Amino acid sequence: MAGWNLKNVGETREKAMVKSMTGFGRCEASQGERRMTVEMKSVNHRYLDVNVKMPKKLNFFESSVRSFLKGYIQRGKVDVFITYEDLTEQNLTLHYNGTVAAEYWRYLNQIAQDFGIENEVQAGALSRYPEVLVMEEQQVDEKELWQLLEQALRGACEQFVETRVAEGENLERDLRAKLDEMTSHVDFIESRSPQILAEYRQKLENKVKELLQDSQMEESRLAAEVILYADKICVDEETVRLRSHMEHTRSTLSETDSVGRKLDFIAQEMNREANTILSKANDLEISNHAIELKTGIEKVREQIQNIE
Repeated sequence: MAGWNLKNVGETREKAMVKSMTGFGRCEASQGERRMTVEMKSVNHRYLDVNVKMPKKLNFFESSVRSFLKGYIQRGKVDVFITYEDLTEQNLTLHYNGTVAAEYWRYLNQIAQDFGIENEVQAGALSRYPEVLVMEEQQVDEKELWQLLEQALRGACEQFVETRVAEGENLERDLRAKLDEMTSHVDFIESRSPQILAEYRQKLENKVKELLQDSQMEESRLAAEVILYADKICVDEETVRLRSHMEHTRSTLSETDSVGRKLDFIAQEMNREANTILSKANDLEISNHAIELKTGIEKVREQIQNIE
């Protein structure tokens, strides 16, 4: 709305860092006898889902409240509770509705005339007729009311973001530790793969010599067989891509803005490479490390679900 200042909202939002989607914020703002309280909390959600509960007299601010919140929050299911108290002694005034009283008086006189009776209604009795005297709440200036609400919103949002950032720092440390652990499994798989080929070649030589009873075997045929086996179990491409995805994850954790969806996509790609490594594994040790690798990726994906 034109009368309410929202232009500085984006400027107050936190800069680059991982944020959790779990947060809480509360702020109370007072102006004279008026008091506005905003309380907000959030949990994980795929998109931004805001539920605002406020007194009916503030309902016309709902659109502005939602626009304000978008300056601080990009993802999560957020519940916002707004309460308003006005303890001003002169908050209510008595209003006399002369038009309604005149209508009552006219019809009372008409009844008296129609039935030939006296109209004995006096002012005190007439004042008790519905809508003649009405207690009305004084109108509050909308701009002043919004300023009070905005103050409470800003304080609650800033505290809300602080709790998300604090939790996000813990998530980032945990994710980086898990990535380091995953890297160690990739290191082992890469170092173990050449040993498997050497062991396979030796086993093949021994088996052929046993079958041929120490006869000479063509080196070219033995080499060809080893190459075929190497093609079947080679995971060089998968480990290279996996390392790239892990490095991409680390760099994304340092990016600005919301990174949760991007990290989730990268984690899916890592899982795909780990599945391929496990399917190609023809060695117990590599299989064990590939399983640990997949377990680590699943833990990473679970944590990523908590990131905005």
